[in-house]
Amino acid sequence: MKKCFGVILGAFVMTATLALAQTADRTQLLLQQLADAPGPPGAEEPVRAIMVQQMKPLATEAIRYDGMGSVIAQQGSTGPRIMIDAHMDELGGMVRRITPNGFLTMQMLGGWLDQALVDQRWIILGSNGPVHAVTGIRDIHIVSPDERTKVFPRDQLYLDIGAKDAKEAAAMGIEPGDPVVPDAPFTVLNGTKNYLGKGWDDRIGCAVLIEVMRRTASLPHANQLFYVATTQEEIGLRGARTAAQTVKPDIGIAIEGGITGDTAGARPEETQAKLGAGPGMFLYDSSTIPNRKMVAFTKQTAAAKGLPLQADLVQGYGDDSAEMQTTNGGTPTINLVVPVRYTHAHNGIVNRQDFDQMVDLVVAMLVQMDSKTVQSLRDFTPAP
Repeated sequence: MKKCFGVILGAFVMTATLALAQTADRTQLLLQQLADAPGPPGAEEPVRAIMVQQMKPLATEAIRYDGMGSVIAQQGSTGPRIMIDAHMDELGGMVRRITPNGFLTMQMLGGWLDQALVDQRWIILGSNGPVHAVTGIRDIHIVSPDERTKVFPRDQLYLDIGAKDAKEAAAMGIEPGDPVVPDAPFTVLNGTKNYLGKGWDDRIGCAVLIEVMRRTASLPHANQLFYVATTQEEIGLRGARTAAQTVKPDIGIAIEGGITGDTAGARPEETQAKLGAGPGMFLYDSSTIPNRKMVAFTKQTAAAKGLPLQADLVQGYGDDSAEMQTTNGGTPTINLVVPVRYTHAHNGIVNRQDFDQMVDLVVAMLVQMDSKTVQSLRDFTPAP
């Protein structure tokens, strides 16, 4: 498997180099590298390699890893402990079994809609390198009329890799447990500042971590900044739990891919965020309610810098701030989001301005924090 990830990472680095030759700027190249890299829960190695490569020159202490494989990069050795978090894993799956006729069944990892799985291309990270696959679909010429509008459940889907039997599939380097990711390459959407790709949840947050870290490396601040890229968020915030136990933060900031309500069929009560309208913050999600003083501090910082800030409340959503919040005796946290259209699917869209403004916001928050500010955010003493 180690050989496989080396081959895969090499291929993605080559793709990114070609993009640079086509005049993409550094940030766009970084976003492309991170979006295209495969990394379902538990198999984040290619993403981890990119994160470490980018973070190591910017850290003031040696890079650390927790037992779940999360990356911990530190700037500064005195002052409050601020944890800035994004998760490396994306929605994906793993091979369950190989059928006698060479098809594969798949265990889904993360919150997939069944209707997002049919007739899609996938990449299996096999021991001999990437194997291309497609989830087949029943032919319209033979299905019954009532079947034509039916959503096919995931347990009726198979990965087709072109193998004639189980022996040929095994010869391709496929076995149960192999990671599976969407096959959806990064694309600049028709000359706009919108970027199409897979895995924006949460590769967009990983890119924010790197760009913020690049900026704070040359800025004065009064804190210990822990930039943490976590694992296995999509299957229960697992990496954030162990990483937060390791860092023991005084303040926690999660950077996530948000959702938008500016597409056809969206209802106002689901979300009101819009693509291209600036970064957002969650006032509520299914896993956490943020510290109210952190909410006020974020609003004040955005206003002082002239940055837009979208507030949202979302049901059916969990994020790493929930795990940071319950560590170190209780940590003030907030979940900041870069809006993403079509999360938890093969193809999502992010806006470059939203990304850049999120970087500006997080940098401004970090350089303003000091011991007095952190103490105030953690103080729940009733007013006299």
